[in-house]
Order: sequence, then C-alpha cells, then structure tokens
Amino acid sequence: MLTILQKEFNAFLNSPVAYVVLGVFLIATGLFVWVFPDSSVLDYGYADLQTLFNLAPWIFLFLIPAITMRTFAEEKKAGTIELLLTRPLTDGQIIGGKYLACLLLALLALIPTLLYYFSVYKLSSPEGNIDSAATVGSYLGLALLAAVFAAIGVLASALTRDQIIAFLVAVVGCFLIYSGFDSLASVLQGSSAYYVSQLGIAAHYRDLSKGLVDSRDLVYFFSVVAVALQATRLALRSRNW
Repeated sequence: MLTILQKEFNAFLNSPVAYVVLGVFLIATGLFVWVFPDSSVLDYGYADLQTLFNLAPWIFLFLIPAITMRTFAEEKKAGTIELLLTRPLTDGQIIGGKYLACLLLALLALIPTLLYYFSVYKLSSPEGNIDSAATVGSYLGLALLAAVFAAIGVLASALTRDQIIAFLVAVVGCFLIYSGFDSLASVLQGSSAYYVSQLGIAAHYRDLSKGLVDSRDLVYFFSVVAVALQATRLALRSRNW
C-alpha cells in the first residue's frame, strides 16, 4: 500500500493537478479571508477564522473530486487497470494507497493556512485573543471532511472509465452528503428534522468547529469513509462477476 501511495503522490506532484489544487485553494481562501470587504477578517473586527472554515468545505467540494477523478478512471481508460489488479496486491492495498495519496494532497493544501491563524493570533487585541480550541476543532473537522470527500471521489472514479463523469458524480455525492440532509431537515419538523440533519456532514462539522470533539462525530466520519471505501472495493470486485 505504501508503494502505491508513493507512486500516486509522486504522480500528482509531477502533474499540474497538485499545483492547480493548491493554488486555487489558497488564492480563493486568501481573497475571502483578507481582501474582500464583506468577509475580510480585518474588516470583520473579530479575531477568528470563521470565514475560512465556512468557505473551505465548498472549495473542497470541487477540488477534491478533481484530485480523485483520475485514480481508477484513468487506469481503466488506459487499459492498465488489469495489469494493476494482477499484481501481488490486495484490492484493499490498492484502494488504500490511492485513497491516502488523494487525502494527503488535500491535507497539504491546509498547511499554508496555518499562517492565517498565526496572523490573526498576532493581530488580535490583546495578542492571542482567539479561540484556539474552536480553531483546532475546525481544522480537525476540515481534515475529516476531506477524508470523506476523498473516499466518495475514489468510489466515483471506480464506477466509471471517464474522468469527467467521475468528477461530476463525486461533486454531486459530496454535495448531497454535505448539504443535502440539512436542506431536507429544513422542511421537516420536530425530532425527525434533527435525526435527518445528523445523517449529513454539516451538523457534525459545525459541532467540531465549536471545539467540541465528540466521539459520535468521529465515529460518523470514520464510518462514512469505511462505507465508501468498502463500496469501492465491491465496485472493483464486480469485474469478476
């Protein structure tokens, strides 16, 4: 699995994909956090990074499917998927290596944003007057969100040989699990609305953004990742049916 991980990650670094993803993410977040007056931290007057944590999931909604769309679809289109699957590797090792490479690239985009936290920490009055617990929870939430989106993207890529279709399926899947359940809950009433909202990512992400690291939220994220990767494994096994 580590060999597959290294191969896939190096392939990303040797292609424009990694640099486009990093560039788009950092430019978009930088403009909204520091430049645009309606969302700028400097004009907002409060020492927090809520703008970043509200915006990042929507950027990931498109960038992560762009990363994952080639994982299996490209192998199928090039005819190398059979060669890969006949190697002395299990399906789990192949899926795990490709998935972790995609996730690692997505997490790499978050590292430069730590400069935003350092800047707000220094600019706040008094210095350090920022809710660090909420910030750590929000970063954890973004990392887990990226893990779910990457798993859905890999699954979408395993279902087709066309990268564009894989991208579109992944975007729709990520949107539905992030915002779809919240939208459905908004038209319901009573306890049913709460339980429906808990099926989506947004409710769990909001809890983590408050600095509340609840085991139920962690179990939710890991469960969705596990289900998506298991579905990917079934999609690859379908070649034998």
